[in-house]
Amino acid sequence: MIPMSAIPDAIRNEALSLGFDQVRFCNAQTTPGYEQYAQMIQENRHGSMEWMARSAHLRATPELLLPGLTSAVVLKTHYAWPLPVDPGGLTGQVSMYAWGRDYHNLIGKRLRRFVRWMRSSGLNAYAGVDSRPIIERAWAEQSGTGYAGKNCCSIQPAEGSLFFLSVILVDQELPPDPPLNAGLEQYCGSCSRCLTACPTQAFLEPGKMDARRCISYLNIEHRGDIPTAFRAPMGRWVFGCDICQTVCPHNHSPPPSHHPDFQPRPGHAWLDLEWILQASDETIDHHFLGSPIRRAKPVGLKRNACIVLGNLGDAAGRTALFQAQNHPSDIVQSAARWALDQIG
Repeated sequence: MIPMSAIPDAIRNEALSLGFDQVRFCNAQTTPGYEQYAQMIQENRHGSMEWMARSAHLRATPELLLPGLTSAVVLKTHYAWPLPVDPGGLTGQVSMYAWGRDYHNLIGKRLRRFVRWMRSSGLNAYAGVDSRPIIERAWAEQSGTGYAGKNCCSIQPAEGSLFFLSVILVDQELPPDPPLNAGLEQYCGSCSRCLTACPTQAFLEPGKMDARRCISYLNIEHRGDIPTAFRAPMGRWVFGCDICQTVCPHNHSPPPSHHPDFQPRPGHAWLDLEWILQASDETIDHHFLGSPIRRAKPVGLKRNACIVLGNLGDAAGRTALFQAQNHPSDIVQSAARWALDQIG
């Protein structure tokens, strides 16, 4: 058992020893960010992500997750690595966060160790990293870890947004770190690069996004046909999209990640589209084991690969697309036919 007076410093030291890059505290007497979250659900801007609606009551009342909740520990993990050289040809681009190991697995394992340590120290805790009913971005803003930018990402001024957020709710009062003394109005100012650069115009206004128009939602979370109007704007994005982050001035020189697990795995920053279409679903599922890319599932990746091939317009992709027309999924067949029409 650790004396209560020594708990805050002990938590910070344990966080750094586990590999987290930053740790900050905030009070948990109020639930930050829920009003905007509820509005998104009410307006159906979450699309087919029904889990967001099902868990809304838990996000509104985090005491249901941890009785006696008093404080939140907000943790940041940098993932930025240099973009591997574009191999050209019939390849599609992958969002930076998915180049390496699945952060859910890596950070989740660290969080479980952290929670065990806290419990052995006399604290009750509940932790999550983008898979539990916690609005991480809102807790981050309250703790001063970052502010919510016009692109809806959590941004640390001058350091950018290329980091994973995780949160631990605890039943121990911790000295709160000060929030940033300004937000979107000062740190974003009149800049609108992220809003104008979005190919599908997913931002309805600064800080308000319609996920149903977002490329990352469409090529990862969405399981059906991608609306025709959004196919050409996808460009070469076969999994995710980084445009609204890479154009942000705060991301010009992001802190480099020192976590080797997030460095690009061979062939994971740029996917071979012909291989995606010609490999069996089982082979694809096994190939991306332990990678965030697995989230899209084989049918989603094949659908995406067809669309990117159509956008590339290279006749060399025809053979793979002809084969894709025989895939058992109507979604893949439809995307293949569309792509062949684009190639001509």
